[in-house]
This record gives sequence, C-alpha cells and structure tokens, in this order.
Amino acid sequence: MPPAANTRAQRLEQLIDICRSLGKSEDVEHLLQSVVDAACDLTTSQYTFVLVFEQETNLLRIAAGPQQHKEALKNIRIPLEKSLAGWVYVKSRPVSLHNAQQDQRIFRDVERALGYVTHSILAVPLIFRGETIGVLEAVNKRSPHYTEEDLTILDTLASQAAVATLSTVLFEETQRAYEEAQELDTMKSNFIAIASHELRTPLGLILGHATFLHELIQDEHQKSQVEIIIRNASRLKSLIEDMSNVNSIQAGSARLRHKQVSLTQVVSRLVTSFQETARQKKIELSMQLPDTDLSIAGDEEKISVAINNLLSNALSFTDENGHVLISVEKLPGYAQITVIDDGIGIPAKDLPHIFDRFFQVQSHLTRRHGGMGLGLSVAKAMIEMHNGQIWAESTERKGSKFYILLPSNTGEASSASKVFQI
Repeated sequence: MPPAANTRAQRLEQLIDICRSLGKSEDVEHLLQSVVDAACDLTTSQYTFVLVFEQETNLLRIAAGPQQHKEALKNIRIPLEKSLAGWVYVKSRPVSLHNAQQDQRIFRDVERALGYVTHSILAVPLIFRGETIGVLEAVNKRSPHYTEEDLTILDTLASQAAVATLSTVLFEETQRAYEEAQELDTMKSNFIAIASHELRTPLGLILGHATFLHELIQDEHQKSQVEIIIRNASRLKSLIEDMSNVNSIQAGSARLRHKQVSLTQVVSRLVTSFQETARQKKIELSMQLPDTDLSIAGDEEKISVAINNLLSNALSFTDENGHVLISVEKLPGYAQITVIDDGIGIPAKDLPHIFDRFFQVQSHLTRRHGGMGLGLSVAKAMIEMHNGQIWAESTERKGSKFYILLPSNTGEASSASKVFQI
C-alpha cells in the first residue's frame, strides 16, 4: 500500500475510534473538548474551535477551543455579521479559505486573544435535525491547503459536536425554565402566606359584628341584608382557610394529630352543617352510613377539611332540584367515603388536573361558581398525609363521583412534617 493511502487509512481508522469514544462520553464539556482536540490533530491545524449560537445575545460563543487558552476565550462573542463563522452559521454551508489574511470576514478578536494570524481556515456548520446550532472551525493547516478529506473529517466530528451542543442547550433551557418556575412558585407561596395572614383579622371582625347585628335586628329586610354580608364573609373565610392550608402544607409545617376518628360522626356533622345551603339551592342532600360506627386512626380536623371541600364542591356544581349523596362504607383494610352528585360534571380533558393547585375547569358551565381552585388540591394533600387516596369519576352534564380511601389503621402515616406538592 502506498504511504499516502496508508496515512489516509490510518486517519479514517483514528476518526472511527474517536467517534466511538465520543459516543460513550456523558460529560458534554469533555466531549466538546475531545472534538476540538481530535479535529486539530486529524486536520493538522494550529487551532480548532466549537462555536455555538447564544440566544440571549444573538451572537456565537466559543464553547470549546485550545485548552491552554480557555480563560482568554471565555468572554469573547462573535457577531453573525462580518465574521466567517457567522456566515457559515447563517448560510449553513461549509467554507474553506487558503489565503485568509486579507479576508474582511475574519473576526480579529480571537487572533488578538491567542496571538496568531489566520492564514487558512476551514469551517463547517453544526447541524442537528435540520437546524444549525453552531460552527466547527479549523485554523491554519500545517500543510499547504485544507482538502476534501479534511472537510469530511470536520463534518463527521461536527455531527458529534452538534448532538453534544444541543444537549447542553436543552439542559440550560430546562434549568432556566425550572428556576423560573421555582421562583414563581415561591412568589405565589409568599403571596398566599401574607394574604391569608393579613385578611384573617379584619374578616374575623366583619363576621363577628355582622353576626351580632343579625341577632339584634328585628326588621326582616335589614336582617336579610346582614345575612348577605355573613354569607359572603363566610365564603371569603373558607377561601382564606384553603390558602392557609396550602401554605402550611407547602412549608412542611402541617402535622398529623392522631386519635380515633369516627367517620360516621364526621360525615353526619358535615351533612347537618350543609343542610341549610342545600335547602336554599333546592338540592336533596342525603347520606348512607354503616349500621355500626366506623372509626380510623387519623387527624379529625384534616379529614373533615377534605370531606367538607368535596361536599362544598358537589353542592356548588349541582343545579336546583339536584341530588348529592355521601356514603361511608367499610372495605377490607380500608374505609371508603364517596360523594356523588348529578350536577354539571367535569370535561374528560380536565379530569386529570382537577386536583392541581389553582386549577379551574374552564367551562361556561363552571365560570359562574368562582373559587380559586384550591379546595380539591387541599383535600388531596389532607388525604395523602394519611397514606390514603382520592380520585374522581365524572361525565359532563351528568354528574361526578369523588372517592376517598383511607387505611383502617393509619398509624403508618408519619406524624412528622411532610411536604406535599399540591
């Protein structure tokens, strides 16, 4: 075999070995540096660079280059206009220059940083799934000119660099999105904490004085006006309690206070408290309880909040002359509470999201009912603190069924603080 052919075969074999090793690398920075080093060696160039497009600046930055000049290159940005790398990026075409000293497209900041003069240059675009994301550039070939073989080598290595670069870009975008989401979530939680705290005192005064006035007033018309104040203040109080529950759960300060909880008594008490609301809406509210008392170990207040929110929703989304039924039954190892209504129901596309915090079904049938979309998420968190489950079945315009499943012995549920994503 002639010496030249042998050299070519060796270079191709070396290229294949390099590509195999690059495929095993999980460190993106190391992979890009390996691409640069391999390109420099295989094309016998003075320097090689990987440049990637930076969305924030609309410029190209040097993602990898000669290791010994890493710091000098870190802050250099290359414009898309009036630079050869920018031309390759925009046109998505390779370019080769043999006499580059006088070419106006050479970006001289890199030359000055590294102390060299560009005599020849070969640059190819980094393309992934049809999208150009950067440039691989080789500078100053030691033999006279860059060849077609050099172009093939650079193209091959560019495909490896493109995958690595895109991975970096996607990771950075995901990280930024996650940080922004975390920041928004923190702002939302802070707002909830401040709002619920600041509203409690004035609302308590409004409710207290309105209730006092309601007892004193004899005139029926005036009495009905005060009842409107009490009813709406009570609704606001419920919203504030939901906000406070969300904040305590998110902060990890919610704790279970275990004792024996009679589910039959809890349900019976809640149904009694909702009877007046049901009567005003002309809804039949009924319950089915077991013949004997059904008790579990748990936190009565939190279980009551969960059931209360389900009953409140059922009555809110059931029209006049409708029906709401709550049942309690014993299952092997569990107690099940079911709330059934024949109200407006939930669209199938919204059903998977109804327990998400601040989620509201966007339907003309539900907009008039208001609310903040916290009740079901709070109920879910309360039940999950007991190692229980909550879920729903629904058909739009026909009604909904909500199920709570609680272990008969919830002693396994930790009484320590837990953080729940609601």
